[in-house]
Amino acid sequence: MISGGGTGGHIFPAVAIADELKSRHPEADFLFVGARDKMEMEKVPQAGYPIEGLWISGIQRKLSLDNLSFPFKLLSSLRKSGKLIRKFKPDLVIGTGGFASGPLLWVAAQKGIPTLIQEQNSFPGITNRLLAKKVNTICVAYEGLEKWFPKEKIVLSGNPLRKGLEKALPADASTKESLKLQPQWPTLLILGGSLGAGRINQLISELIPSLAKMELNLIWQCGKLYYDKLKERHHDLPEHFKLQAFITNMPEAYQASDLVISRAGANTLSELAVVAKATILIPSPNVAEDHQTKNAQALSSKKAAILFKEEGEAKQLLQEIESLVKQSEKRRALENNIRALALPQASSTIVGEIEKLISHA
Repeated sequence: MISGGGTGGHIFPAVAIADELKSRHPEADFLFVGARDKMEMEKVPQAGYPIEGLWISGIQRKLSLDNLSFPFKLLSSLRKSGKLIRKFKPDLVIGTGGFASGPLLWVAAQKGIPTLIQEQNSFPGITNRLLAKKVNTICVAYEGLEKWFPKEKIVLSGNPLRKGLEKALPADASTKESLKLQPQWPTLLILGGSLGAGRINQLISELIPSLAKMELNLIWQCGKLYYDKLKERHHDLPEHFKLQAFITNMPEAYQASDLVISRAGANTLSELAVVAKATILIPSPNVAEDHQTKNAQALSSKKAAILFKEEGEAKQLLQEIESLVKQSEKRRALENNIRALALPQASSTIVGEIEKLISHA
């Protein structure tokens, strides 16, 4: 059984782990558990796996009437988790973070079923921190997490990657040409996470006239919430500027790109390290415990990325872009430094730990 959801950052690692398990053990049965009405209820079946939903959500940081229902949701989810475990009889239960993984992993651990959690961030989420003493193994993507997790349970694995990103993807002129980009120009890739990022879109929107004057291609993933409004505002973009709600072929996008502007979600950072791209990170301040800023600081402190605060002005961002476009040696230094942090075999490492737990059960 596998649980992880709420955002793509929890769902994609869960699916990647399942895919690796399935490739090694084709006869295995899988059941995902998610939170009702969250994106995992759509994304997991699309990946080919069954999923059950729990009535669960997090506690709001601000005073909210929704918090009054949390105890009832938690009790409901613990009961349903118990029923699902009794019916499915899992050999092992895996959690990749998100609200639904808490009740499921808690019940599994209480029943003595082997359990493993995977933490994507440099600052662990509250669900995994609460589960740390209960589970058997904790796979992490960053060093230095002993302050939150028992040292003897930690395995440095990295974050599981989506298919096609197991090796570095240098910028490729033929890929640019197939996307109707200028093959001889550098390409800037904009990533705002699976839902898009309002502030990044605002900054790029302000900079479109300046960027259009440069010898530069643009692939801009803006998110479906922002696409229609941006399409209307920028209806006359040049052919080598591509505005998209969502990029389905990320390996192709990476292969066409020379530099990236991105949020600092843990899985995106793991992908950027493996494909070795010069990156400007604009972390979201609106995520739990500001973990994106901590992720970005972990890279910028090693000169593996440029940290740009969300409140920064568009003209300052333009200066950073121009610097990377004009100074290829600066790009190369960032590429080399982020490549040194890559852990491309994460799925394989995690599944190895899963096999150990099952064999010792």
